[in-house]
Amino acid sequence: MTSVVSARNLRKRYKNTTAMDGVSFELPAGRIVGLIGPNGAGKTTALKAVLGLIPFEGELSVLGLDPRTQRDALMEQVCFIADVAVLPRWIRVSQAIDFVEGVHPRFDRAKCEAALAHTKIKRNSRVKELSKGMIVQLHLALVMAIDAKLLVLDEPTLGLDIVYRKQFYQNLLEQYFDDEKTILITTHQVEEIEHILTDLLFIRDGKISLCTSMDDMAERFVEVMVSADHAAAARALKPIDERQVFGKAVMLFDGIPRAQLAGFGETRTPGIADLFVASMKGTYA
Repeated sequence: MTSVVSARNLRKRYKNTTAMDGVSFELPAGRIVGLIGPNGAGKTTALKAVLGLIPFEGELSVLGLDPRTQRDALMEQVCFIADVAVLPRWIRVSQAIDFVEGVHPRFDRAKCEAALAHTKIKRNSRVKELSKGMIVQLHLALVMAIDAKLLVLDEPTLGLDIVYRKQFYQNLLEQYFDDEKTILITTHQVEEIEHILTDLLFIRDGKISLCTSMDDMAERFVEVMVSADHAAAARALKPIDERQVFGKAVMLFDGIPRAQLAGFGETRTPGIADLFVASMKGTYA
């Protein structure tokens, strides 16, 4: 299967900072991929490279195109939602719809209108009159009406309350995603997207530190709540992380069979947040 995004040894420096240091990954079609990392890890730089917004070193193919030299053709098949609304505050909702219809050949006005029909957004309202949640709803309706093969989301629900956040991802799944589209998401609210992800990328200090499918993650990583009498034996298997909960040691293992660990205590598959915290220790020192 041809990858939607194929990155090889991407590098990018800003003066004295290395934002990407040999980043490599593949994104197949029909996947929802979470790009997770602390502030300054290189997430937004990687997205900008995919979108053709910055120069960089290395090899990058997005939908078979080079973002550095074929960005116009690429933007006909890629959509982007950032944490900062890009719609002019003076523009009316109806004018925004007219504008996108006029500039994008793959825009479906009827689909946009249908999405807005489920909101309280009025067509004659200006963007400056809308709440932040409504602006995100408008932006999402405009983007989802474009038949794009790749959707890039950079902290798309930042600053929204939980109702708007849940509605955003629900609409994304019900009205946009299918097995021919790919979604790449960065967010710090990892618990809220865990249930929709198919793949996971951790980035740290400009390097990809973990690249796995959610299914493989569930097989590879196991968390065990270990009682004191089994602690020494469990530590001998070299857990990648250990923390204390209610007087018991919770140990995280990588690649140790679940059946082997079951003798030490209760086992479970770690959540993305737990795995992220364990793999990023020292980053926030």
